[in-house]
Amino acid sequence: MKDYQQAFKQRLLAVIISGMMVSGCAQESHDSVQPEQAQTDATTSAPELIAAKKDSPVNDYQLKPQQAEMMVSAQGQAHRLVKQRQQLSEAKEMANVMPMHSNIHHLVSAPITNDKFATLVQNGNMVVSETPVSTFSIDVDTGSYSTTRRLINQGQLPAKNSVRVEELINYFSYDYPAPIDADVPFNVTTELAPSPYNQDTQLLRIGIKGYDIAADQLGASNLVLLLDVSGSMSSNDKLPLLKQALLMLSQQLSAQDKVSIVVYAGASGVVLDGVAGNDFTTISRALNQLNAQGGTNGSQGIQLAYQLAQKHFIEGGTNRVILATDGDFNLGMTDHQQLVDYVAAHSKTGIGLSTLGFGLGNYNDHLLEQLSNKANGQYSYIDTLNEARKVLVDQFSATLLTIAHDVKIQIEFNPAVVSEYRLIGYENRLLNRSDFNNDAVDAGEIGAGHSVTALYELRYNDSQNKLADPLRYSASMATDTDVSINSDEVAFLKLRYKAIGGQASQLLTYPITKPQQLSHLHQASDDLRFAAAVAGFGQLLNHNNYVHDTDYAKLITLAESAMGQDRFGYRHEFVQLLKTAKVLSMQSAEAMPPSQVAKRVNPH
Repeated sequence: MKDYQQAFKQRLLAVIISGMMVSGCAQESHDSVQPEQAQTDATTSAPELIAAKKDSPVNDYQLKPQQAEMMVSAQGQAHRLVKQRQQLSEAKEMANVMPMHSNIHHLVSAPITNDKFATLVQNGNMVVSETPVSTFSIDVDTGSYSTTRRLINQGQLPAKNSVRVEELINYFSYDYPAPIDADVPFNVTTELAPSPYNQDTQLLRIGIKGYDIAADQLGASNLVLLLDVSGSMSSNDKLPLLKQALLMLSQQLSAQDKVSIVVYAGASGVVLDGVAGNDFTTISRALNQLNAQGGTNGSQGIQLAYQLAQKHFIEGGTNRVILATDGDFNLGMTDHQQLVDYVAAHSKTGIGLSTLGFGLGNYNDHLLEQLSNKANGQYSYIDTLNEARKVLVDQFSATLLTIAHDVKIQIEFNPAVVSEYRLIGYENRLLNRSDFNNDAVDAGEIGAGHSVTALYELRYNDSQNKLADPLRYSASMATDTDVSINSDEVAFLKLRYKAIGGQASQLLTYPITKPQQLSHLHQASDDLRFAAAVAGFGQLLNHNNYVHDTDYAKLITLAESAMGQDRFGYRHEFVQLLKTAKVLSMQSAEAMPPSQVAKRVNPH
């Protein structure tokens, strides 16, 4: 009898498992069509099932109570076996699509994209007795901050050495005094305070403020909107956001302005040809009819855009092409250096190029930054409608009107006072010492109302935290008469710029003296302390080798102490970004092997 029961139970178990596996193939659709029935089945007790089976015909005969009990037992066992098989199958599928670390509690997302961010070589610590002069071009781009914000808000930290720290700093406005006389297009201020990054070091802030012009006082503008409508621009954060952004821009224009629209995908075409800036109906209709499709022949579109810019050129006005794209050029002139050279050549004819970046996934940050750099323009990344308003409405004058060309900074440090220095950021804006006086060397532009900030970390001669040992055979600088006379000078700042329409540069000079030095960081202005927090953030993201005495918690405290008026809330947003980055950094560290964590905390 026992053998019969065992054989019956095994056959019954096989039949039930087979039936469950077959019916399970359609389980998802069955559940979606009959949720109430599924809930009823799930809440039916085992005794109720037995009673129901007793009243139901099974193969033309009634189950005996003993057989019914065996059937329920077999059903339970079958459910467990099928569930185990489903869990095993799901685990295998998950393993195929998600990279697993040795510790299953730490799953770190590593999205694979085709985004292109250039890798920077960090500025080193320079010894003044060997290299006393530092020279670089200013930078008013802000794209690196917006892309960093976008990545962090998506739960991803930027790649090491991909963040341009100066663009993080210059994303924010600072309360620098504006120039009084328009003949000198900007005012320069300096400040010295202890550095938050390393012990026994100082932070030098150089602040430049351009004179501002009200929007209603701007001259006529000839704008050519060069818009990428290729298939890669179809997502909501690309072409749809682009349309809304340019509608905002068009509302700032007047009857004296000219607007043209060129689109490019597999081929290029003219949508608008020099309509009046205040013809909002025509401009909005043209923008609303755009759809994303096809390849990306950006070079052909650029050529057509410059033709229209030349056709409607306004003498004495602003003539600018505004390129809006995700930077995915895959047809036509795909050699990026050719594109850069092309726009650089046209900038010499008085037609500038500014770039607006959209979206991620196949985004080319490096190309858009380089195009604007070489074409007397500005690079911005638009990730939200608020960012579009900031760039195209709130900073309308600065975006369109350039007040000075080829702005260069050169600073000579006094070896009688300063032992070492390090420029924070501006890695791809460095110039040779002789380039400063060479007017043929291109440099950055500054727009109306723009502020530009540069930071140096200094080590004085009496610092106990110098990184370089003195040379055994170096000549003493103490006998140098000029140095001894200027012993109160920390450095001497020189600035060159070309006025609009001018070919020869103008020189401005500013001594930086030791009496400016503050004893404590908390005595410094809100602007210095906030800029220091932003620069520290960028250096942590880049895993900078020269930052040893700061972390996210310290930077959050520093930023929160320096919020200032913050009219638009950008500083408060930054603090939230810092807090999110701190959490992501902790998650990343937890997922690392211990040896890598130790190396990241102390790279030396």
